[in-house]
Amino acid sequence: MPNVRSAMKRVRSTKRKTLRNNIRRSVLKTTLKKSREAIANKDSNAQEAFRNAVKVIDRSVAKNILHKNTAARMKSKLAKALNASK
Repeated sequence: MPNVRSAMKRVRSTKRKTLRNNIRRSVLKTTLKKSREAIANKDSNAQEAFRNAVKVIDRSVAKNILHKNTAARMKSKLAKALNASK
C-alpha cells in the first residue's frame, strides 16, 4: 500500500477504471459470441448481430479497450464469416 497521498488516490482510481474496463470487455465478448452464433446458425438477424458487434468493437476502440488493428481484424473476420454464410 502506498504512503503518499497522490499514490493512494491513483490506486483508488485505477481500481474504478479497471472495473469499468472489465465490464466493457465482458460486453464486447458477449456481443461477439452472439454475433458468431447468429452467423453460424444462419439466423435471419445475423446481419443485425454483425452491425451491433461492429458498433461495440468501435466503441471499445474509442474507450481504449482494444487496439485499432485488433478491432479491424475482428471486424474483418466477422464480415468474412457473414459473407461466407450467405
